[in-house]
Amino acid sequence: MKLAGKPVAWIALVAVLAAAVAVWILWPSPSGARPQEQSITVLDGPRDDQRVTLDATFFPPAGGGRAPAVLLAHGFGGSKQSVREAAVRLAGDGYAVLTWSARGFGRSTGQIALNSPDYEVKDVRQLVDWLARRPEVRLDEAGDPRVGVAGGSYGGAIALMAAAHDDRIDAIVPQITWHDLADALFPEAGGRGPQDGVFKRMWAGLFFSRGGTSPAPVPGAPRAVTEEAPPASAQEVRCGRFLPELCDVYQKIAETGRATPEAVETLRRSSPVSVPGRIRIPTLLIQGTRDSLFTLAQADANARAVAATGAPVSVAWFDGGHDGGDGEIDWLHERTAAWFARYLKGESGQAEAPFTVTRDGGRDPGTRRPVQLHATSPAYPGLYGAATTQIPLEGPAQPVANPPGGSPSSISSVPGFGVPTGAGLSLSTEMPGQSAHFDSAPLTAPLQVTGGSTVRVRVRTEGDSKDGVTLFAKLYDVGVGTQAPVLPDGLVAPVRVAVSSGGTGEATVTLPVIDHRFDAGHRLRVAFTTTDLGYSTPAAPAVYQVELASPALTVPTDAALRTPPNGPSWWTWALPAVAVVVAALLLLAGRRRRRTDHDPDLADVPLRIDGLTKAYRNGELAVDDLSFTVERGQVLGLLGPNGAGKTTTMRMMMGLIHPDAGEIRIFGHRVSPGAAVLSRLGSFVEGPGFLPHLTGRANLELYWRATGRPERDAHFAEALEIAGLGGALDRAVRTYSQGMRQRLAIAQAMLGLPDLLVLDEPANGLDPPQIREMREVLIAYAARGRTVIVSSHLLAEVEQTCGHVVVMHRGRLVTAGPVRELLNGHGPGNGSGSRLEDVFLDLIGEKA
Repeated sequence: MKLAGKPVAWIALVAVLAAAVAVWILWPSPSGARPQEQSITVLDGPRDDQRVTLDATFFPPAGGGRAPAVLLAHGFGGSKQSVREAAVRLAGDGYAVLTWSARGFGRSTGQIALNSPDYEVKDVRQLVDWLARRPEVRLDEAGDPRVGVAGGSYGGAIALMAAAHDDRIDAIVPQITWHDLADALFPEAGGRGPQDGVFKRMWAGLFFSRGGTSPAPVPGAPRAVTEEAPPASAQEVRCGRFLPELCDVYQKIAETGRATPEAVETLRRSSPVSVPGRIRIPTLLIQGTRDSLFTLAQADANARAVAATGAPVSVAWFDGGHDGGDGEIDWLHERTAAWFARYLKGESGQAEAPFTVTRDGGRDPGTRRPVQLHATSPAYPGLYGAATTQIPLEGPAQPVANPPGGSPSSISSVPGFGVPTGAGLSLSTEMPGQSAHFDSAPLTAPLQVTGGSTVRVRVRTEGDSKDGVTLFAKLYDVGVGTQAPVLPDGLVAPVRVAVSSGGTGEATVTLPVIDHRFDAGHRLRVAFTTTDLGYSTPAAPAVYQVELASPALTVPTDAALRTPPNGPSWWTWALPAVAVVVAALLLLAGRRRRRTDHDPDLADVPLRIDGLTKAYRNGELAVDDLSFTVERGQVLGLLGPNGAGKTTTMRMMMGLIHPDAGEIRIFGHRVSPGAAVLSRLGSFVEGPGFLPHLTGRANLELYWRATGRPERDAHFAEALEIAGLGGALDRAVRTYSQGMRQRLAIAQAMLGLPDLLVLDEPANGLDPPQIREMREVLIAYAARGRTVIVSSHLLAEVEQTCGHVVVMHRGRLVTAGPVRELLNGHGPGNGSGSRLEDVFLDLIGEKA
């Protein structure tokens, strides 16, 4: 009986465990539930006969229960991993988030169909079905989840297309995407349509080449195999992971440089232009001002189409796009979260402005980083402004040459080559003999241009011009003196001017849509070139005569756009007088340090933080009851997502801001502004700041003299060796790359060989060999009995550099301790990145 009972007992145990697992899977997710990897099978194709497996990740909402859902789509060439950080933040805001790799990308099967209604759109409809079955997702009714869709570029287009084909979707936030893919790849400023457009050759090549050349691995299969993979077929080499019919379309237009009717029809089926009047839900359109692929005109067309249905629509132009810029990641998240809070959660917070534009606010005087300001308007004016101004132009008729083969080409921007804000790098170049210029008189007052200016041009030619004359129109900002002309955002507008049998043609040209301030004394310059690096141009050599058909440039403006004040407040001017009075009172009364200013028991402890708390003006806690200790010889990583409170904590360590509660002690001394113990701390926080006209060496020497300490205590030789800049030390800092500035900043922080070194994102701008050298320097520095604290988002590097970590989330301590113990306590990881990255994401998910 005993032996016979064993199988029965095991069966009962297995049954109990199976029931427990089922309950755990089906039960609504508690607060901080971990992301769940999913393989979701869908049927698509024109006849619903293609079975595709989508590799997905589901992020349960923080707080548990049922919550609105967000489908978060990735850009072209990316995968679900591309949007993981954004998904974690939205889940932390209380949404159930589903990310997935679109068919043909990442580890999903299937072939790329460019967001076709027969393929990707059907996939999204079935993802909505999947969400409707989840116990964590709020339902409007059976089978109808409360759901929004967000995504950028390729992901932005699927948000629009899915909204047109599935009325269960409640709100969308498309970013940097298209309205008409045919028009985006074959723009034509003359207005005759894509079949007469100018082929955006380089962007189209990049777009189609990013489809990859190898089939997707099957979800769940091992990442690597020991046997050699079979060679790709000729079709795979030619088409990658695109549907063959799409590849055939591209091959034909790339060869001829002209759009066929079949190509236009195919591209438009995957575009919102094909579904007029069918997007009838709240839509926040976010488009980049630095985008030569999907210009602001594409967002304008989407805005007009949605607004025509009566649905709420807002438009935002931000400093980013496919050509670089700041990117404004935090601001984009805030706008997306606010839009979904209003239209998915029903919260009644401040409504999104109908029109928002990011503008340059100069540089922060402390960090020297660019400041972004956001001008808002109570109405969206469209591309041609709320009002217009006529700017007279001057210039004679000028001959321009189209070179044989279109080479060499003028350059407006290099597609896919991102230029960050404040880089001071302009790629615009015009080849001699290929351009005609028409200038305004110097402006007597500043002029803010918001939209697309228009000008009328006349072209004369000899010979056969049955296909018209291709020109590229630009609007330059010409400064005073020897300043090089600036091409705002590197944008150009192509135009094909139809020429009559008499050899003359005219066209009204809409110049690139921009938001740009032309200062007083500057001139506006309209230029027409015959070539541009990003476009296909006629191969036959020719010479054209270009002149203005009307001597005026029509400039759009919007006086209603208001930028928040960025200058010093009125009370700033009273500060010097107040400071004098306070100083006099302090001198008269004297300052007696309290006995608690120094704790001899902590004299050998580099850093002790107890109950540290700091709140913003609105009452939100930036740092919330934070406590931890750092010992001698440690290299400690201070980790946390954006908004965790890391930088605020470091600024309080340096005595730059006061805590609201708690205290910081360095070697037993309480930290306060000007405390003597701060001489034992070296740091740089929120980026390096140097005098650009001085050399690197002079900057270091000037900094040390400002400390008032003897030169012999600086240890310049050691610091300069750490910088590793060689002869560049004697060049002006304005000529330095970001990586060189970063290395100089680390050397500055190490002047005097401080006992406690605090570095904020020290690896920014460094290449892999430099990061490895920095890692060795920091480890060796701590090995001599000193202490190093590093804040970094490069978790793989933290894992190799730091022996201890402190993890923060929303101002609170999540965990602290040795890295090895932290890794050992969280298993082998899920393989998405470094082991520390997996642990980090688990931890902040648990505390979300």
